[in-house]
Amino acid sequence: MSDSSTRDSATNGEPSGVVVRSTGSWYDVNVDGQVVSSRIRGKFRLKNTDQTNPVVVGDRVSIRMEPDGTGLIVGIEDRFNCISRRAAGRKVGKEHVIVANVDAAWIIQSVLLPKINPGFIDRFIAMAGLHGIPVGVVINKCDLIEETFADAISFWSDLYRGIGYPVLHTSALSGEGVEEFETELKGKTSAIIGPSGVGKSSLLNHIDPELDLRVGDISTRTQKGTHTTTFAALYPLSSGGFVVDTPGLREYGLINLEPELLPHLFVEFERFSAHCRFPNCTHDHEPDCRVKEAVESDELSVERYESYLNILSSLRRGDKDVGR
Repeated sequence: MSDSSTRDSATNGEPSGVVVRSTGSWYDVNVDGQVVSSRIRGKFRLKNTDQTNPVVVGDRVSIRMEPDGTGLIVGIEDRFNCISRRAAGRKVGKEHVIVANVDAAWIIQSVLLPKINPGFIDRFIAMAGLHGIPVGVVINKCDLIEETFADAISFWSDLYRGIGYPVLHTSALSGEGVEEFETELKGKTSAIIGPSGVGKSSLLNHIDPELDLRVGDISTRTQKGTHTTTFAALYPLSSGGFVVDTPGLREYGLINLEPELLPHLFVEFERFSAHCRFPNCTHDHEPDCRVKEAVESDELSVERYESYLNILSSLRRGDKDVGR
């Protein structure tokens, strides 16, 4: 983990629990079924200056109870994984960790309002792969599929299934695929990631009505979703398991990813890259590149290859914004 050298182990003898909600300055910590509103010691913020926040949903922490019933986070266990992205706005360039310690992650897209963004999917898949997190794709709002673009939806679904990622078609309105998605979530801690307006909260409400998550509308001006989930939060599912609902992301900028690692995160390249002339081939300019040959012969998707080149170029430039 990128931050393992700056974290403190949980303090022995103090109550420990899991952070289930973070608002940036206060953290809800579930300690044996009781949620304790907690703050953190200032030293944690000083140690993690390369991150927007030293504590995130999913972290296991130890707390010291204060006289007023609140808690003070005095220890943070090392994470075994995390989902992060490049921060935007005033904190651009820093690492923004979205959630820690998950068993799986699902990227939610919609057929319309907003439409599928393959570049977003590919960046997220790369970051999940970097941290060893199994990832799947959910294409939501399938009740809106029309004949004019049905083939395009099938194309993207088949593409990601073909390279080994599970793809589900769902609709919170009709109920299509909801039971299948619920089955995938059972017994795991899963993160739900996607742009605003793709229906993350509506879908989770359909899976478990007791969640009663707030649902927003689509902006008529931008045709993008409005933010209804302001902070990440971890919820138990009545059918078993936990799910982390996260704020909508308009972009997904990669961070802590060296350009030479990127080819290994496009998993379909692996069976061809072993036959490139150079063992460290980046598949963009080198001669006798078997990956480029596979693209030209339609053995590899030209869409994924072009997405790879776009990401590789952005990483080499060190762009502050590589997630659109």
